[in-house]
Amino acid sequence: MGELIGYARVSSRGQNIAPQIDALTRAGVQAEHLYEEKASGTSRAGRAELDALLHRGIRKGDKLVVTRLDRLARSLRDLQNIAHDLKEREVDLIVLEQAIDTSTAEGRLFFNMLGAIGEFETELRKARQREGIDAALAKGNESPFKGRPASIDGDRVLELRKEGMTPTAIAKALGIARSSVYRYLR
Repeated sequence: MGELIGYARVSSRGQNIAPQIDALTRAGVQAEHLYEEKASGTSRAGRAELDALLHRGIRKGDKLVVTRLDRLARSLRDLQNIAHDLKEREVDLIVLEQAIDTSTAEGRLFFNMLGAIGEFETELRKARQREGIDAALAKGNESPFKGRPASIDGDRVLELRKEGMTPTAIAKALGIARSSVYRYLR
């Protein structure tokens, strides 16, 4: 009988991975068989822990355990590729929150259905975002994506320099970094 191998992932530094680790541990995953990372799930690029798990950490008869399908992959194509890889290695997938166990016919069916629904949700989100961008662009000729407004008065930096102040003195007077002063003086 194989081992339970856990995989936990969050997309950004601000997200908390601890609830996933707790759930995997409660499901029986041992600490030495737990892979965790903070990386985007839209592709496998930059997901070193998933790569390590799939290439060195999992063997025939093991069961890969995740809390939700979207922790493993965000696109149906990537999810199907991972599922195909697992099937070839005779590794089952268990998804805790969605009650999926690919060792059963029902589990495999449900797995494929949820993967398709997940990809559909991602595509809807992208379409809504694109609609919002297009609407913002249609309101005027200027792009709404300008970044944050400048917080340094470049004219004031140049004015103080003409008065003979050193870059260090200008930085102190305006409460900004000296490197910012040099950038404006170029």
